[in-house]
Amino acid sequence: MDNLAKKQSVKYSSDSAVHRSVKQEKKKWFTPGEKILFLAFALLICFMGAKVVSTQAALYEINKDIQDVELQVKEQQKVNRDLEVQVSEESTYEKIWKRAKELGLDLSEQNIKVVQPK
Repeated sequence: MDNLAKKQSVKYSSDSAVHRSVKQEKKKWFTPGEKILFLAFALLICFMGAKVVSTQAALYEINKDIQDVELQVKEQQKVNRDLEVQVSEESTYEKIWKRAKELGLDLSEQNIKVVQPK
């Protein structure tokens, strides 16, 4: 009997070795469904990366435009201040009187009217 038990154990061990080698050959790393999911995930990552880059480029352009407009506003404010100073310089009584004399106007009591504010 002892011999018979050895033969059967050898038979089982050789069958399991064949099955193990067959299973190893058939085993794949990823199934087709997983491959599709990985591909979809990779495409999603690429799309989102491109979206982020395009959004950042648009924000950069808008910020650049805002800075250009702010610079134009500052320059116009400077021009306005210069013109206000020029108006205040030209509206002094001495300059008005000088300009009036150049135009031939004179100061006579008949031409002067006193206006009192209410």
